Amino acid sequence: MEEEKKCTYKIATDHWYIERSVYAVAGIFVLGSALLAFFVHLNWIYFTMFVGLMLIGFSVTGYCPMAIIMNKCGIKKK
Repeated sequence: MEEEKKCTYKIATDHWYIERSVYAVAGIFVLGSALLAFFVHLNWIYFTMFVGLMLIGFSVTGYCPMAIIMNKCGIKKK
């Protein structure tokens, strides 16, 4: 049997491309809405669920409204 290569996937960090920016914004939204749900009102959990659904939709369809907005703001594609 051929020996498996051990490697780690690492995204490029030399520039803030749209893909990397979407991950950052999604993380901020999820963390922020979870904290708001914990400290302010439980209904903020719906925003967390919305972000999760949008991430799943992005992975399945490739369509991401946040990426479209970032592209219009001038953030470069990879």
